[in-house]
Amino acid sequence: MVSVSEANPEKVIMAVAKELEKIKEMQPPEWVKYVKTGVHKERPPQQENWWFIRAAAVLRKVYLNPGIGVARLRKEYGGRKNRGHQPEHKYRGSGSVIRKVLQALEKSGFIKTENRKGRFITPKGQSFLHKITKSVK
Repeated sequence: MVSVSEANPEKVIMAVAKELEKIKEMQPPEWVKYVKTGVHKERPPQQENWWFIRAAAVLRKVYLNPGIGVARLRKEYGGRKNRGHQPEHKYRGSGSVIRKVLQALEKSGFIKTENRKGRFITPKGQSFLHKITKSVK
């Protein structure tokens, strides 16, 4: 069996995103069509299913880094902003998007929050990821 950490991340994330689209609790908020994923971005994402791709990537990160929180995920999804002639600076990703994704994953039972210690994957989330990773070659 190939573990989640050894499998090709891109293939795993896309397969998990397809499965997350089928789950009722994972439906995106209405504002997802208009929002940017961070201050450093100029435009909103062009992909129709970017919400599910981000949710799948966050689920994988919670699996690989138990106890991760919104602040560390904002750093992970941040980037450099083009400020014209001024030097570039690193900006964090959108906290609202990450919070809503984490809340949706909690609602569907894939992750849980421990008191002030971050987010952890549940046995349901582990089996979900293992099942999909097995099917991805």
